[in-house]
Amino acid sequence: MVPLVLAILFLQMAVNETGKLGAANFAHVGTFVALGLASGVVFWWLESRTAEPLASPALLKQRSTWAMVLTTILTMTGVFATVNGVMMSLAQNAEVGFNLQADAASLLLLTPYALVGWLVGPFAGKMAPILGYRTILRIGLVGSIVGIVILAVWGVHSLPLLIGGTVLLGATYAGMANIMLNGLGVVLSPKDNPGFLPGLNASGFGLGAGLSFAIMPAVQMASGGATLGGYSSSMLVGAAITGAALLMSLLIPKPNNAEVEH
Repeated sequence: MVPLVLAILFLQMAVNETGKLGAANFAHVGTFVALGLASGVVFWWLESRTAEPLASPALLKQRSTWAMVLTTILTMTGVFATVNGVMMSLAQNAEVGFNLQADAASLLLLTPYALVGWLVGPFAGKMAPILGYRTILRIGLVGSIVGIVILAVWGVHSLPLLIGGTVLLGATYAGMANIMLNGLGVVLSPKDNPGFLPGLNASGFGLGAGLSFAIMPAVQMASGGATLGGYSSSMLVGAAITGAALLMSLLIPKPNNAEVEH
């Protein structure tokens, strides 16, 4: 556990330092990255030599593991802060945004987003064994990219379109992609270690969310700060990262014995 925690700690510290942009000390960034990689190597070495490893290197090498977790990290990085940070900041901005109070912004944006995801989720879960877990995931990711682009290009100028893009993300991200990422973590998990991939994937959700709040505000500040250009550029970067998640999802193998054959 110690080298694993240190690896994550140092890499997160590197991301946090990079997020300071012009004030960042890149000597510190390089040091943190080197320490993180060294801790990862120690973790890998120890896991290769213990009878009951926490995360078997043989399992970590499988495409069902690294492609799954990387897809989760990229998805969370692209969407999480875009919706919960950048978009909400725009909605409450009195100068270039819509001057909404925090409660009004939550009611108009986050509440429909959550409710639509809550309604769509069970249907997505029901259709996954029939249409395919990966198919539903990719539909959700494509829809998430479209939703973010709507926010970035048109939503920054129109509150109804901002709400509409958020509702679309509620259906495609919260109701489809997010559900499939959890589901695939279960159905792809090795039978001799069923808790391995769900646990690792859960860490991917947390890491992706943290990276999202490190990257998106930094991009916004580098692109003009609290301006329409800054908000739009940050959200478009989120769409690009979600596009990378879509490409990574192409490497996720098909779950065995979890889908109905036609």
